[in-house]
Amino acid sequence: MRDITFDGRGELPEPGGEAEALLDAQGRVAAWGPGAEALLGHPAREVLGRPAGGLLHDPAESARVVRRWAEGVRQGPLVLRRRGGEPVEVQVWVRSLTAADGGQRWLVQAAGAESYRTFEFGRALLQGLFTDVPFHIDLFDTRQRFIAQNLAQRRAGVFRDAQYSGHTMREMAPPGLLDIDALEERQRRVLETGKALLDTEVVGHPVPGSPDDYVWSESILPLRDPSGTVIALAHVISDVTQRVRSRERLVLANDAGARIGTTLDLWQTARELAEVAVPWFADSCHVDLLDSVFSDTDDLDSGGSGDGGDSGDTGDGGEPAGGARPRHPLLRRAASDGAAAEDTGTGGNRAVRVGDLDTVATAPGSPFLDALAQGESVLLADEQLRPAAADPRRAPGAGPEVHSWLLVPMLARGVALGTAVFMRSRSPRRFEPEDVLLAEQIVTRTAVCVDNASRYHRERTTARTLRRSLLPQRLPSPSAVRTASRYLPASEHTGLGGDWFDVIPLSGARVALVVGDVVGHGLQSAVTMGRLRGAVRTLADLDLSPVELLAHLDDQMNRFLDERGDEASLVTGATCLYAVYDPVSRLCQLARAGHPPPAVVSADGSVDLVDLPGGPPLGLGGVVFEEREIALADGDLLVLYTDGLLESRAQDFDTGLRRMRATLSRTPASAAPQEVCDTLVSELLPPGHQDDVAVLVARMSGLAPDSHVTWEIEARERMVGRARELTARQLARWGLAEESFTTELIVSELVTNALRYGGAPITLRLIRDRSLICEVSDGSSTSPHVRRARDTDEGGRGLYLITQLAQNWGTRYNARGKTIWAEQSLPG
Repeated sequence: MRDITFDGRGELPEPGGEAEALLDAQGRVAAWGPGAEALLGHPAREVLGRPAGGLLHDPAESARVVRRWAEGVRQGPLVLRRRGGEPVEVQVWVRSLTAADGGQRWLVQAAGAESYRTFEFGRALLQGLFTDVPFHIDLFDTRQRFIAQNLAQRRAGVFRDAQYSGHTMREMAPPGLLDIDALEERQRRVLETGKALLDTEVVGHPVPGSPDDYVWSESILPLRDPSGTVIALAHVISDVTQRVRSRERLVLANDAGARIGTTLDLWQTARELAEVAVPWFADSCHVDLLDSVFSDTDDLDSGGSGDGGDSGDTGDGGEPAGGARPRHPLLRRAASDGAAAEDTGTGGNRAVRVGDLDTVATAPGSPFLDALAQGESVLLADEQLRPAAADPRRAPGAGPEVHSWLLVPMLARGVALGTAVFMRSRSPRRFEPEDVLLAEQIVTRTAVCVDNASRYHRERTTARTLRRSLLPQRLPSPSAVRTASRYLPASEHTGLGGDWFDVIPLSGARVALVVGDVVGHGLQSAVTMGRLRGAVRTLADLDLSPVELLAHLDDQMNRFLDERGDEASLVTGATCLYAVYDPVSRLCQLARAGHPPPAVVSADGSVDLVDLPGGPPLGLGGVVFEEREIALADGDLLVLYTDGLLESRAQDFDTGLRRMRATLSRTPASAAPQEVCDTLVSELLPPGHQDDVAVLVARMSGLAPDSHVTWEIEARERMVGRARELTARQLARWGLAEESFTTELIVSELVTNALRYGGAPITLRLIRDRSLICEVSDGSSTSPHVRRARDTDEGGRGLYLITQLAQNWGTRYNARGKTIWAEQSLPG
């Protein structure tokens, strides 16, 4: 086919033929071109002078063809016959010519059907490109001057002068349309390289003076002549503004998903929202959260000044009720970015800093109240913002430079948590409906994160409160021992676990040391641990021996498991170690129920594990525990711990035990108990431990020999006076003469009671510690009872007097009888 040219009016000329022949007036072949010979295979000598009808596949069709030509139908399909007889479908064009002699001639041009269809497709394509498609198409010559443009470009009416042909873009484009220098550079690159530039995004302003910018996709294609030389450039331009906006919103949404909610800190989450929004979505942003959101956590002081006020309605227990909207909300500035960081309060008199209450936002007439009540966003722009200049309540934070203001309520699970305000001032673009949807999506995600953080802090605060109620917050400080402890739960989130420890002062200056471990972690184990600890303290008040106490505790554990029924599988047992140290005898009685053995660090640095029968864990029932009695010198350390300190996924219990002994052997003899605890935890506990850990270290210190005295009392009535005399004499030696009257009265009543209702042997012991302790022991196991005597009774007032005179009193039993003791506080 010949070259196709364009005439500038949107019309295409008819193509030249692949084959050409000239017929005379009688229809004989007068001339035969090379193309005709190639198409049909007949050389010129075989067809010249012969009727052209013989070239038809059906010669009978010749009359009809001539008739149609005479009628003016000069184009149409025919079926010709090749030299070998094969049919050939062609498209034929006929033109009438007048020869020099005045005779008529017919110029016949033919093209194969396939070539013709290709031509038709090309013509349809060009027709569509230049008349129908919405793309803008410009043609430039090699000197970057306009040649032509399609109909869509003409309809756009971008150029000032319709006679643009022969002018460059720099001469014709209105001011601000696009970056002309960059365009010409791209054109030169295509001209020099001959390679097309496809889908270049170009930002411009097609409407002079309009703040709205548009984005076009520009492709520059080189056009070549048959020799391959670039003779022109075709610009294909389409408006992709919405596509780019959608892509930017998608990128921002993805960015928000990755950057918002990285922690469970309320302030950090609010800052992340503001940082995501500025500057890609808004020029400034501030985030306010309801004061009740902070009030439900212990996190208020970490964000700002934290002035007080009514925190709004949150429902029972700090948990907002579903669907609740605050009746009198207080909003606290949680984050601010961009120009919003310089936001002002009522009348512009006070800057709303992060941590301050935003009083303007919740003032009557503010859109914040409606947004929180109805759960709908508020969008104000241009003229709608003018009233805010006189009344800041209408659009808080919107200064005169702000042209687009968007308020989005922050809701999660139907509960209002706060608001987010986005403002545009430097960016010329106004917020569009799609921007509102994007802002709501981002704020909703933030609301979920804020809600999670708030719930986390509520749960964590509750768990911490529970832990504080279950474990001793401050250990007693008896003179007999100096103690220190460390507790590390497996879960840092709740801080709850099944391990526990305790130090319990007992009568006679003795001290009980306890460490236990409930199987499992979390709330169930913590509750069981709390009940066991309470049971231990109650049983310890009865002055039971270690084996008796563990036996009772085993029964109690079985009752706990029976009470739980189906939940018993959550807590299957517990271990416990109970030790009682007597500073007078410097002896320590110990028993354990499935618990790791304690370690003793002597003053000379040697480390020994107490050879103590392990016994079964608590909760099995029907078991017998064994106890040991060991002597502890002054300065010795007794180390009690749970298996979480030694056992982990990386090491077994025996390995941990060896490491603990090695660590203790390196510890200086003068190290304080707290230092020993810290050393054990730091050196033995692996990072990310999976089990609860409790450590209790006690340094022993016996009473000096001159701080206690014991007398044997004969079972005779006159020995009461003797006991009073011995007591008065000893108190004088101790410099406690002022306490003599009360102490003598207590001794008199206790000895009298032993003589009347007890039995031999009877002993009297006085102990001077931080208090003065009187103990009278006898051979009877009869339990004394306090009773109120009648006015006519001659006796029965002894123990009642002791309850009035002593700070504490009680009874403890042993294999030989009982001991009644009374404790008095000493001055200072």
